[in-house]
Amino acid sequence: MDRPENQQRAFSAWRERLGPDGAIDDPAVLARYARSTHPNATRPWCVLLPASTAEVQAIVATAAKEGAGLYPIARGRNWGYGDACAPECGAAILDLSRMDAILEINAELGYAVIEPGVTQQQLYEAVRENAPDFWVDCTGAGKEASIAGNILERGFGHTPYGDHVRTSCGMEVVLADGRLLRTGFLHYPNAKAAWVYPYGTGPMLDGLFSQSNLGVVTRLGVWLYPAPEAFRFFFLRVQDPAALPALIEALRPLRMKGLLNSAVHIGNDLRLLSSLAPYPWEEAKGETPLSETLRARLRREAGIGAWNMSGSLTGTNAQVRAAYRALRRATKPFGKLRFATDARLAWARRIAQFGRRFGLARRLQAQLDTLAPNYGLLKGVPTDEPLRGARWRVRAMDGNDTAQDPRDAGAGLIWMSPVMPLRGEDIQAALDCAAPHFKTHGFDLLATYTLINERAVIAIFNIAFDNNIPEESEAALACYQATLAALKEAGYPPYRTNALGMDAIRDPGDTFWEVTQLLKRALDPKEVLARGRYIPPLDDAPLSG
Repeated sequence: MDRPENQQRAFSAWRERLGPDGAIDDPAVLARYARSTHPNATRPWCVLLPASTAEVQAIVATAAKEGAGLYPIARGRNWGYGDACAPECGAAILDLSRMDAILEINAELGYAVIEPGVTQQQLYEAVRENAPDFWVDCTGAGKEASIAGNILERGFGHTPYGDHVRTSCGMEVVLADGRLLRTGFLHYPNAKAAWVYPYGTGPMLDGLFSQSNLGVVTRLGVWLYPAPEAFRFFFLRVQDPAALPALIEALRPLRMKGLLNSAVHIGNDLRLLSSLAPYPWEEAKGETPLSETLRARLRREAGIGAWNMSGSLTGTNAQVRAAYRALRRATKPFGKLRFATDARLAWARRIAQFGRRFGLARRLQAQLDTLAPNYGLLKGVPTDEPLRGARWRVRAMDGNDTAQDPRDAGAGLIWMSPVMPLRGEDIQAALDCAAPHFKTHGFDLLATYTLINERAVIAIFNIAFDNNIPEESEAALACYQATLAALKEAGYPPYRTNALGMDAIRDPGDTFWEVTQLLKRALDPKEVLARGRYIPPLDDAPLSG
């Protein structure tokens, strides 16, 4: 295989250190890493699989010496945001999935210390066994998604610990020259508060390594949520499509006063329909997006609303009862607030199972299918169910309708995630900004709003398409670019982005991005790590080879 000399030297050194199973250039393996739910994917020239921090240091030191660019990933399940693909072709993928040790679980103070390859399911099982009085905050990215990877992208989950950056503490980071940095109190030998107090002494450096390319995080602390005395799952189906702004206004006082303490999710009918069944091509006569008439009929059959809110109330029994009364009063104009417990769900499942024997209870089963995954996530139980929605528009499944990796089915998926103030007018403005572009390009706007904290909302606008059809992939890309530009212009830039949107979020002459380049130049002047990821490339430091 012909390679530039610097890559040949680098690969020889990596192969010597990691062995043939740890330094791979097999074309079939590279092709798997080059897959994406995006229309465009980048291809690496090799894949590196270290098993320790020391091996990461050796890899990075060699990369710096030879000018061979690396792209670190935790597990490559960054669904909707680029999967395992680097922003540019020609990088060596630094896959940290073998670094999957849970180094500590503290059942007294409620934290875990993990490596980047630890999965949601792995930590859930370990916590259930070793610290059963605590929950793990999980995302809907699936059981095999990385905990650390989501934290470093500033992702969020479902419990009151939903903002993951706010509930992480202490990082071990390999810098671009191979040095090891420990943040917070972690760099002090025997510091007792390293995993419980994030700030340390002096500048707080942790933020430099989220949504950046300044280092490779190889260890970090994660706080666990104390299992509450009382837990009540609630859900509300809002039938009026225009009622969302008023609902947001009704919820804001409860969120700001702490009565709503979980990350409340509000999804539209399309988002729920996509997780229940494939796109109704026959009923829609091949047309996209769905007509309003068909869309209304599908949500009636599924027993869902135009907007569907879910969340949980946690605390003492008295706190949960009081919060539920306040929430019920606030949401009364929008529909009947319902709640579920383990016992109620078990009863409903028995009814649905009995009804299926006689061809009945179809609607009840559909409702259970939409509720069960969110119910579990609110209690810290990871699930693969939300990934089903990624395959909504795929025409020919070829037996891949149960594949947990959307790429195996050729599913197309692009997420854009604007942030807005917790106000009804902003919620509606962002929706109005996106909707025309989705309609113009033939896509249904799958939307979810998450009340991420007391004052802000994150929306996930999902472009689902068939990546097996080039024309549809091109339309999805055009839809994404137009919608992202419009949202940014309207004042709603995204909280995270992907390779498709890196250039769009950066404005020339913006002091913010100029400062990030100064940091990059100081810490990684050769641009060894993830060139082009968030921080603009350095014009005078091109990627060698």
